Amino acid sequence: MSEKRYIGVDLHRRVFTCCVRLENGRQFLSEWRLEQMPQFLKKLRGTDEVAVEVTGNTRLFYDAVAPHVARVVVVNANQFRVISQSVKKTDPNDARNLALYLAKGLLPEVRMKEKQQAQVASLLQTRDRLVKLRTALKNKINNLLSARGIELEKEELSSEKGLTRVLAKDVEELTLFELQVLVEQIRSLNHSIAELEKVLDREGQKLKGHGNLTSIKGIGSLGASILLSVIGDVRDFPEEGKLAAYFGIVPRIHNSNETEHSGHITKRGSKLGRTALVQCSLIAKRYSPYLASYYEAIRCRRGTGRAIIALARKFLGVIYRTLKNNWVFEDFPNFVLRETAA
Repeated sequence: MSEKRYIGVDLHRRVFTCCVRLENGRQFLSEWRLEQMPQFLKKLRGTDEVAVEVTGNTRLFYDAVAPHVARVVVVNANQFRVISQSVKKTDPNDARNLALYLAKGLLPEVRMKEKQQAQVASLLQTRDRLVKLRTALKNKINNLLSARGIELEKEELSSEKGLTRVLAKDVEELTLFELQVLVEQIRSLNHSIAELEKVLDREGQKLKGHGNLTSIKGIGSLGASILLSVIGDVRDFPEEGKLAAYFGIVPRIHNSNETEHSGHITKRGSKLGRTALVQCSLIAKRYSPYLASYYEAIRCRRGTGRAIIALARKFLGVIYRTLKNNWVFEDFPNFVLRETAA
């Protein structure tokens, strides 16, 4: 039987540095161009374990290598300080460290989701960026007009009629020109965001669990797509507490001698997913007496902010069990399942 090998890969756009570490500690370095991938794959063994950092082309590398080895570990370099804060920051050194800590089982692993989930997640991130850019442009228009004593209605920039009215304001020539540029950009963003949402609605429905989540009153098609793109395969989480930690809605724990203190939530994981979870949970409590009473009880004792986080954590438990058990609700407020649900 051949000796087990641990392979660290420092991946770049066109090349990658590879360190093969044997169980006895011996190491072998090599450098490859991406077009040499077929030759590299022939060197791999079914018992190998491979570690690679997250980069723009990690998915390409992962899909090529995974069928040929026992395991591929994808590493977030920001969490792996030995690499990200290494004094000797070189490709060979990074590859050596990856191989070493892979052998020791100490690498912080990033979950690789199915291709469809990853593509929907990318579309959602693009939409989120465009929405934020549109908000920044709207704020700029508000600031320009406010400086000239013109106050807009809260939602005036959210409609085409409102944008047209902005251009009819009595302002200086240069300010009007600036407003025209900003309004044109907002119109373009409105179109792009609408097109993205059409595709997301179509593709999101193909994700496993989409029908389960949209049967929960409070989760729409877009919300379900966001949550599923973050969760991936729910079977990766043996208990709902693990999923809560992945969403970053568990408290930080501080230990001092024998005293343990709980602080603010960790906010690890996807901010987009966490925001969608909070928004959906606040909508769901309007329909669910159970969630509403839970929220009110905590709000009275601990305040609105903590109540919102507690509600999101409780709602995530509902989402977890719904996906885990393949539930589809006939009547979510009363927790009645459809008879056809498995």
